[in-house]
Amino acid sequence: MTETVSAAPHIAFVSLGCPKALTDSELILTQLSAEGYQTSKAYAGADLVIVNTCGFIDDAVKESLDTIGEALAENGKVIVTGCLGARTGEGGENMVRQVHPKVLAVTGPHATQEVMDAVHQHVPKPHDPFIDLVPPAGIKLTPKHYAYLKISEGCNHRCTFCIIPNLRGDLVSRPIGDVLTEAQRLFEGGVKELLVVSQDTSAYGVDVKYRTGFWNGAPVKTRMFDLVAKLGEIARPFGAWVRLHYVYPYPHVDEIVPLMNEGLVLPYLDVPLQHAHPDVLKRMKRPASGERNLERIQRWREVCPEIVIRSTFIAGFPGETDAEFEYLLDFLREAQIDRAGCFAYSPVDGAIANDLPGALPDEVREERRARFMAVAEEVSAARLQRRVGATMQVLVDSAPALGRKGGVGRTYADAPEIDGTVRLLPPAKASKTLKVGEFTRARIVAADGHDLVGEPV
Repeated sequence: MTETVSAAPHIAFVSLGCPKALTDSELILTQLSAEGYQTSKAYAGADLVIVNTCGFIDDAVKESLDTIGEALAENGKVIVTGCLGARTGEGGENMVRQVHPKVLAVTGPHATQEVMDAVHQHVPKPHDPFIDLVPPAGIKLTPKHYAYLKISEGCNHRCTFCIIPNLRGDLVSRPIGDVLTEAQRLFEGGVKELLVVSQDTSAYGVDVKYRTGFWNGAPVKTRMFDLVAKLGEIARPFGAWVRLHYVYPYPHVDEIVPLMNEGLVLPYLDVPLQHAHPDVLKRMKRPASGERNLERIQRWREVCPEIVIRSTFIAGFPGETDAEFEYLLDFLREAQIDRAGCFAYSPVDGAIANDLPGALPDEVREERRARFMAVAEEVSAARLQRRVGATMQVLVDSAPALGRKGGVGRTYADAPEIDGTVRLLPPAKASKTLKVGEFTRARIVAADGHDLVGEPV
């Protein structure tokens, strides 16, 4: 008599929002896999659907609510997690349950155990997790050659346009030993680019007063400089990149720039400046002034001439005058921001900025965003043009037919999804091949908008 083996329960999963939400998704997927659940993106045939939502700006809220509605229509059994799950609607009730009362459960962000408890209630786990094997680095939603490393959760700032602290709480730094162990496992698993993310990377360790932790038996402080230096050391034997995101321009960030000049970590900083005019920054309650930011960027370039600065800005903030906006454009030109993105100010339910005087009409906000992006593209194009003729290291993201027809990659100046790319031409030598997840050298032959064109050498 043969014993019938039942199929493993099938969980469909949708991840929306920022890289911090993506790492939450990866933790949930890793636990699902450890417990024997099968996962996919398809609603059809799944025993249950999990939607990890974004709840920051209005467009993200709409996308999340629409996705939940689609999952309910196609499957019927939906668990909601993420930032939107923590937001309230009219009357103080949960926004998700107001719009979609048929969802099975709703949790806020970084709530892996709560999500798993809800899964267990509706789709019991198939077997003992200690029997199953999962990759040491867990389940990742990114390609195998790059991964996000979240070093902390929450934020201590109270920027008037932002509700992230309401959704994710105050800063909580991960133990440095845990962070370094995860990085080591990721590199050992084949990751060639590690993207460090958080709400405020520069504040790492503030909440624990930079206490001393341990990794591989050696003491190491829970502090940004020590973390970055150690990550660079771990990455070096693997020939891998370490890229820093969400870096507030505090004075101690100056200590990191020499590490970039030495090649320990990528000379790339993602610095969310948001504006340049001191009065606008004051209304935003940002932690730095425009003048100091300009001086700091200039010093960074003196120490590390190859450094690339990416930033995001808000146009049309309440009370922003024509003069303040022109000041922002002048800053953009003078600071020579390599990669700049811009949002037209969008009121977010619960944000203090909604009550500030001087709200601008939608058309003015959009017009300023468009003008900002035109200047940003001029600056970026001019800086990219300087790359023509140089030979650069490129991490290959796409290479059909082993790159014989060319491919797509990125230099140290390009973070995945948000920056430009390098269009790789077919190699001149028949013996030259390209492989996804590996580095190649390319001679830059042209600049095309936000992107470069390179010939593999």
